[in-house]
Amino acid sequence: MKNKNLTALLEKYDVPTPRYTSYPTVPFWNEATFDPQAWKANVQKHAHELAHEGISLYIHLPFCEQLCTYCGCNKRITKNHQVELPYLKSVLHEWHTYLAILPSKPWVKEIHLGGGTPTFFSPENLHFLLANLLPTIQLASDAELSVEVHPNVTTYEHLAILRKLGFHRLSVGIQDFDPAVQYIINRIQSFEKTKQIFEWARALGYVSINADLVFGLPLQTSESIRFTIEKIQLLRPERIAFYSYAHVPWKSASQRRYNENDLPKAAEKRALYELGRDLLLQQGYHELGLDHFALAHDRLFQAAQAGKMHRNFMGYTTQRTPLLIGLGASSISQTPDAFAQNEKTVETYQEQIAQKGEATCKGHFLSKEDKILQKHILNIMCQAYTDWKADLAEVPLLQKVHIRLRQFATHGLIELRDTSLQVTEAGKPFLRNIASVFDAYLFAKENSNLPLFSKTI
Repeated sequence: MKNKNLTALLEKYDVPTPRYTSYPTVPFWNEATFDPQAWKANVQKHAHELAHEGISLYIHLPFCEQLCTYCGCNKRITKNHQVELPYLKSVLHEWHTYLAILPSKPWVKEIHLGGGTPTFFSPENLHFLLANLLPTIQLASDAELSVEVHPNVTTYEHLAILRKLGFHRLSVGIQDFDPAVQYIINRIQSFEKTKQIFEWARALGYVSINADLVFGLPLQTSESIRFTIEKIQLLRPERIAFYSYAHVPWKSASQRRYNENDLPKAAEKRALYELGRDLLLQQGYHELGLDHFALAHDRLFQAAQAGKMHRNFMGYTTQRTPLLIGLGASSISQTPDAFAQNEKTVETYQEQIAQKGEATCKGHFLSKEDKILQKHILNIMCQAYTDWKADLAEVPLLQKVHIRLRQFATHGLIELRDTSLQVTEAGKPFLRNIASVFDAYLFAKENSNLPLFSKTI
């Protein structure tokens, strides 16, 4: 595709679009009909019927010592470490509420500690959390146990205790090594400190390390990307998440430290990704799904090759379990036909747990149409392919998608047949746009000016 044509397409399709870690996406959940008791009954039903398929656990640890201005995640900034133990006790209380409706010692295939900054918590307190949780479950032989770490606050003791408890995957926040970019996003992080984390982890036996990078950050240039990828080459992580910066100042006030004049425009931003991608491909990485890369020996690449890579609220994963239970403030849980989210603020979450043992505040029960459209969106986001012939009679929207998809075919972004599509190499930058054609809720809101999502590019 000629550069001029690509620039025009990037401008055309650079519109607010979901990232599709769920469908329906959170802003379109039908909160009015959400019933926490019906949610618990739904969890219990699926947990017992599908016990042999295992569950995934996500534990949200929201505290950070310092605000990174680019971050749109749910977090609490504090240097008061007295908050640690009360919060972890609330998480364990919530887990025991779920245990009351789960099979005895449920079979778990995945545990992920996310944040915030999980290593904000002391090694001793992380041990307290896991030493109380792990005896209540059975871990699958191929279970993935992973944790997000910030090099500035992570010690050898953190990594040693987690490894001893069975954790074998790390996700290391890096974003960009350029000092100018680090300064404006308020995340000063040296290469030496980051390298130390990699060395410790490998010496302790961690088998897979993911590096989080971001393109499209304020003041970021091609030189920034080249400099960062050169450093990444020295670290050699097994996986890389090369995320698109999401500019959502209406949601994350810290992003008002800079404005859109400091950000690369659509074509410039995409050029940063393509430069980074090309450099990573030269280093032997393989591009997977949306903005992700892995080495050939990593399980994520192998899952993608086998058509088993999955996408959920934790991002891309090798495990697809029918039940995902989220613990902690703002965590989201999922069954085959429902979602539920906990209270977002730490105080309200802890109050609800103390009073009721649970803190779900909103969610959504999926209709038959929701589940069918969810399948096609996940197919596109994970495999860049979907075929809707078998579902035409069930979902009226599928009778119309061919018409809406023609523009992508005309531009060479997909190979379109009567009831199927295959995303082309040129179409990969537009994966979210293509998936959005199957989003019935987005269709209904397409004339709204409400800024619900970050832009695609």
